[in-house]
Amino acid sequence: MNAFPATAYIVAFVFAVAVLATVTGALIAVLSTRIIRSVCGLAICCCGLAGLYYFLHSPFLTLMEILIYVGAICVTIIFAVMLAEPDEAPRRENRRAALGWGGGALLASGGAFWGISQLGLNHPWTTPAARVNQGTVHDIGISLLTTYSLAFELVSLVILVAILGALVIARYGRTKP
Repeated sequence: MNAFPATAYIVAFVFAVAVLATVTGALIAVLSTRIIRSVCGLAICCCGLAGLYYFLHSPFLTLMEILIYVGAICVTIIFAVMLAEPDEAPRRENRRAALGWGGGALLASGGAFWGISQLGLNHPWTTPAARVNQGTVHDIGISLLTTYSLAFELVSLVILVAILGALVIARYGRTKP
């Protein structure tokens, strides 16, 4: 049986959508002046990252990215913002200082991107090992309860601390009592 004729184009399109969602979400998260929009950008970026993890044949990381970051962290941040006091008036910034910091950040991130790309392109990578399992729900459940049980519990503690922080902000606000 022959494969669908446009399979390669569909896979390339879905990969491009995942990359575009990651980059667009990151830009929204960084460039937005409103915290709610930044959190929505973070959620979009995390969904794009989940798509990229899926292309790396890691369904476990894909599910954990969506479950933990989009489903728990972003929602907790939104609850904390909704329960907190209103924003203070924005302060006026010096345009020269902002351009200087922005240029420095752009230069540093460009250097980091160049270094990481050179490492990725010029490193003699080994071939990946054969798959141990198929990534089914049963395999993920076994992995969560055996191999990754400590990491799973640590993630649950991080979520618990985020929820407690949201409750403290909701109760006392941003000012000290």
